[in-house]
Amino acid sequence: MTDAGTVTIFHNPSCSRSRGAMEILEERSVDHRVIEYLRAPPSRATLEMIVEALIDPVPDLVRTSDKRFVELGLDPAGYVDAPAIIDLLLEHPELMQRPIIVRAGRAVIARPSERVVEVLD
Repeated sequence: MTDAGTVTIFHNPSCSRSRGAMEILEERSVDHRVIEYLRAPPSRATLEMIVEALIDPVPDLVRTSDKRFVELGLDPAGYVDAPAIIDLLLEHPELMQRPIIVRAGRAVIARPSERVVEVLD
């Protein structure tokens, strides 16, 4: 998906934390690739790469407190392992936490936005 030095941000422009992470990348003049994941949902292979690279707990990828999660009647206890999380996010990409920053085989959920620096150093 990306070469070792490329920074990729899975971005939702309506999310303040996602916009904050973008601002940090721009302030630091970091070249980055933006993927608006609601317009271009990630594939299974991309989600598997994110899960493998994630330095956060994998269940944190799911927005369990999101209104949509509740509307769907989902139970957070059902989304603790990678296969279940990937299947859920393939069907409901809107439930993916954002922003996710990926670089050099490492990924972080940038909440707060300042966590973006964890994959830049």
